[in-house]
Amino acid sequence: MAKKNSINNEMVETVNHNINNHNGHGPGKEMLRDLRIMLLARAIDIKAMNLLRQGKTFFHIAGSGHEAIQVVVGTSLNPKKDWFFPYYRDLTVALSLGVTPYEFFLQCFAKAGDPSSGGRQLPGHWGHSNINIPSQSSPTGTQYLQAVGTALASVKTGNPYITYASSGEGTTSQGEFHEAINWASREKLPLLFVVENNKFAISVPVSIQSGGKAHSISEMMAGYDNLLRLKIDGTNYLECKKYVNQALEYIRSGLGPVLLEAEVVRLQSHSSSDDQRKYRDPKDLEDDLKKCPIEFLSKYMIDNEIISKKDYEDLKKGTTDEINKAADNAILAPDPKPETAHKYVFDESGFKDSLDYENSTPSGSKIVMVDAINHALNEELEYNKKMFIFGEDIADSKGGVFTATKGLSTKYGSQRVFNSPLAEASIVGVGVGMALAGFKPVVEIQFADYIWPAFMQIKDELVTYRYRSNNNWTAPVVIRVPVGGYIHGGLYHSQNIESIFAHVPGLYIAFPSNAADAKGLLKTACRLNDPVLFLEHKGLYRQSFATTPEPDDNYLIPFGKAKVVRKGTDLTVISYGVCLWDSLFAAKKLEDEGYSVEVIDIRTIIPLDDETIFNSVRKTNKAIVIHEDNLTAGFGAEIAARISDNCFRFLDGPVKRIAAKDSHIPYSSILENEILPNRKVVYKGIKDLLEY
Repeated sequence: MAKKNSINNEMVETVNHNINNHNGHGPGKEMLRDLRIMLLARAIDIKAMNLLRQGKTFFHIAGSGHEAIQVVVGTSLNPKKDWFFPYYRDLTVALSLGVTPYEFFLQCFAKAGDPSSGGRQLPGHWGHSNINIPSQSSPTGTQYLQAVGTALASVKTGNPYITYASSGEGTTSQGEFHEAINWASREKLPLLFVVENNKFAISVPVSIQSGGKAHSISEMMAGYDNLLRLKIDGTNYLECKKYVNQALEYIRSGLGPVLLEAEVVRLQSHSSSDDQRKYRDPKDLEDDLKKCPIEFLSKYMIDNEIISKKDYEDLKKGTTDEINKAADNAILAPDPKPETAHKYVFDESGFKDSLDYENSTPSGSKIVMVDAINHALNEELEYNKKMFIFGEDIADSKGGVFTATKGLSTKYGSQRVFNSPLAEASIVGVGVGMALAGFKPVVEIQFADYIWPAFMQIKDELVTYRYRSNNNWTAPVVIRVPVGGYIHGGLYHSQNIESIFAHVPGLYIAFPSNAADAKGLLKTACRLNDPVLFLEHKGLYRQSFATTPEPDDNYLIPFGKAKVVRKGTDLTVISYGVCLWDSLFAAKKLEDEGYSVEVIDIRTIIPLDDETIFNSVRKTNKAIVIHEDNLTAGFGAEIAARISDNCFRFLDGPVKRIAAKDSHIPYSSILENEILPNRKVVYKGIKDLLEY
């Protein structure tokens, strides 16, 4: 880390001395501190663009014109206790919280020591493990729900620290912004929402974005009873001080969240990839320059003899020198090593392998799968006091639409087991925020068919946290999801989703086919340090053939360990879920005909137990993969490809697949039976390959 510029520090001390002589105490010192931070941010914007023009960097997104509101907010909060979800233009916020110019340039040059991501993310994606800034991402608006999660977590610990979340006005068109306002207002959470309204979402003016009165974001949110709405001049430092103090007092009094709409100016283009002169009126650009927050504050300080013109010029020169020195030092820092590019997709601490797996044989009373899941959740709530469960209709007396959570809210209270709004993105996004704060959220999406509003939170947020932060942050949320057909559920209560989510790096996926496996895998999921998608087939919840003796409360099953549920020598079946049972019934029938069929239950999609599959295929020399999802791009295609790649010389026939037809699933049982694999189809498919 670069040393601070000693000349600049001496100059600041000199100016401090002058200020103290003028007014004798703090306000002038605060003002000078804030002016200096604003000048640092402006100097960084200028330097970063110069470096880009020189071909030394590739991207910059400027905050020029936003500095006043940002410095006031940043210096008014506690970087060690409060939480921060700044958006890409929040350079001055980051500096105010303690991010150094040298660290900014480490990010700018994509250096290994970049504290936000180790060179994995674009500049402006703030993150710091020594400050409560979880590594931020590019999608706009997703951070708001995570901010709700950290605010909710702080309330549940009895330490209602403030969470700050910001964006431009364009982001407020996103549904997740509205979901966050709704949750925070309903719960009176300690949240400061700051919308920095520069009136342009890249090239689209706010008049085309916002339906609020006079296109105001705060007016658009007028219906929320506990939400304090403030609209201020975000370029006026004095006005910012007044209203930020008012906002924080409101939040700390427990009255609810605050939406602060700060009208600012965008003095540079949206980013280094944009040229606003192509779509903005030259006069508008000139008018914006007249509202420069640095010009406002420096003039005020000079006019009121808080600082002299010479001191101000010295201050500007000192900050420019400091920025130049920081950039010069940062460009010499080590680059990331190529071999680290794939690290930290999952936890690499060894914790997963340290757990005590399968240390007993399930020997309790017979139990159906849905009750095994309920018991696993109950035991893990008892085991981990930081575990929370929430989702739609999961609290008593409903206890979930399938009763998987029945009794839990009664036993553990609504503080730990509670209903969420009917909003899937909220369920996952808030879970992410709680996990960042050190809790273990186990959330439920009521049906797989409705998980898609949460896909952004899962694909771009949940699973990328560890990787994008270079192992500084992680969000080990468990997402329970009922899946599958055969229940006359029609198009929207029958979907299988494993193949789509298997394509998402950083996400473990479990898909148990019986009660004991469901309990053992779910308990493991609740203890892992990585996100888990836990798929539960609705058709197996109370199915007699999926019933097993119940494991004890210490029973864990490792992810990535398949189970050979029937041994054989003539052919290998690889399956999971309901189709695993269809395969077993077919294997028993074929045994009567003189065939020996080995059946493997993979149990987890990610990680996949290749070794068990390959060893079986090398023995039997034939393989067929059977699953309920669509044939095209179903997960069976991945398994078949791996078998072909690794076992080709052992094969005595093609690697076959049996799956659902490439269609939606209809309500009529006659039609559904035509689309989904059934016992007759499974039996015939296996026998055809045996006779190949």
